[in-house]
Amino acid sequence: MNHPGSARRTAALRLFLAVALALAAPLAAGRAAAEVDVVGLGIADIEAGLASGDFTSEELVDAYLERIARYESTYNAFTRLLPGIYERARALDTEYANSGPRSPLHGVPIALKDAIDMAGLPTTAGYAGWSATAGGVDLVPALDAPVVARLEAAGAIIIGKSNLPAFAADGTRANTSFAGPTYNAYDLTLAPGASSSGSATATAASFAAAGIAEETGGSIENPAGAQALVGIKPTFGLVPNVGVVPLAGSTRDVIGPVAKTVLDAALLLDVLAGPTPEDPKTEAAVGKIPPGGYAAALSDHALEGARIGLFGPGFKDVELTPETAALYAVAVAALVDEGAVVVNDPFAGSGFTAITQPQGFESIVYDFQQYLNRLGPGAAITSVKQSGLFAPDGFFGPFLPFLGLPADAVDHADELPDLSTFFAGRAELQAVMATVMAENDLDAFFFPQMYAPVPDLFSEDAYANTTVSEINILGTPGVNLSGGFYADGSPFSVQFLGEAFSEAKLLSLAYDYEQATQNRTEPKLALRRTAPVAPLKRVDARGLVPMLGR
Repeated sequence: MNHPGSARRTAALRLFLAVALALAAPLAAGRAAAEVDVVGLGIADIEAGLASGDFTSEELVDAYLERIARYESTYNAFTRLLPGIYERARALDTEYANSGPRSPLHGVPIALKDAIDMAGLPTTAGYAGWSATAGGVDLVPALDAPVVARLEAAGAIIIGKSNLPAFAADGTRANTSFAGPTYNAYDLTLAPGASSSGSATATAASFAAAGIAEETGGSIENPAGAQALVGIKPTFGLVPNVGVVPLAGSTRDVIGPVAKTVLDAALLLDVLAGPTPEDPKTEAAVGKIPPGGYAAALSDHALEGARIGLFGPGFKDVELTPETAALYAVAVAALVDEGAVVVNDPFAGSGFTAITQPQGFESIVYDFQQYLNRLGPGAAITSVKQSGLFAPDGFFGPFLPFLGLPADAVDHADELPDLSTFFAGRAELQAVMATVMAENDLDAFFFPQMYAPVPDLFSEDAYANTTVSEINILGTPGVNLSGGFYADGSPFSVQFLGEAFSEAKLLSLAYDYEQATQNRTEPKLALRRTAPVAPLKRVDARGLVPMLGR
């Protein structure tokens, strides 16, 4: 899906990025940015550092931008840095001094996937046609997505919008993005996982404390797994997904965090989750969030006495590679050491794999039209037909038969299609899962998130996930985190799974496992350029050069 002139545009945009970063990354007044070591720094660490006076949010932003200036040209995590971040950091520092933090996210830099709307800034979805700089048009939303409004109300600082494959249509790599590939923080030769590639790389590489990701079919799980992060794929309807470029907004799309620790991921979910009138689907979340929040429910004894179902062909008939099986066995042993009781392949004989899984893409045209409607009447594109995306030669045109769409779907873009078959199929699958859990008295499942190592960046191999699209179709949650590393140093990921709205339990189980194993290690970043980094100059917010449409 390369676009004419993409190589030329990418080279020019990389040059623009280099200039932007050189201007944007400063040295803090009174303290050098390098004195704030952001490597491995998570949300809870930042909360502690701000409380103790070790640094301010402004100094923290300086340090992250200096690291971005040094390494972003190698890893290509962002499509843009945001203007006004110094002004916001200063204002949050003043507020902190006067009245204390708004939340644990106060003053914390976060990477936001560039499929999620921020009012007044273009949303590209990684697609050249939606970037004026890349030869398309800018689509500028009039409103923040609810998740962005919640982050900003909590005091978070969106440091930049992160890269993704065009329209998130790849679960392995971001190579189809108009901005070029994003690279894996652990190994430049490996795929970064997708489609939330940039959010994962920004987090793993310590360009931000954490990232916001979005998933239709593996786009939180895969990049978190490929880069040794904690990823929460939430229950469908727990987190609002309006104001986000859709693939299956009415059936599958979810927003969730990628973070360095389970605690950090839980702190983010505390802010993201919950109902809103802006997204009626989230009515399902009423009464489903723990009263004290997800972070408060974490326990390092959660695995004691817990009954955990293990992966097997009863859930998905794929074979683990020998090294994957060995790593999974070590992970399972850690559960047992923590007091868990494990049950082998509880889905065996359940008929789960024999059920024809519905896909849920029938609403894609309608969902796109609803997204465009929310941009406002002044948007450069206001209708699906005008966009050309579903024309025979459009981005999605060749996929219409796979998506289950009639040829005249764009003529009925304002009509929600009949989704009863999808939801009936979801209910059937959920009923089997509930029966399996009840008959085996299970608290959760624990699977390897991958059945083979992370593939190479420029290969044709797909990410070998074990739960995609099963839990996307089920609409149920998963929490994946580091299960160690393969012999070649590439990340191995494990995943806790459960019934709808079981995030609190899954996070607590994951927290216990994480505390017991301490599997994750920080990546060592590389530089592809040989010239020394130029000295960085301080600029105020008005001098910050955003990566406009890169």
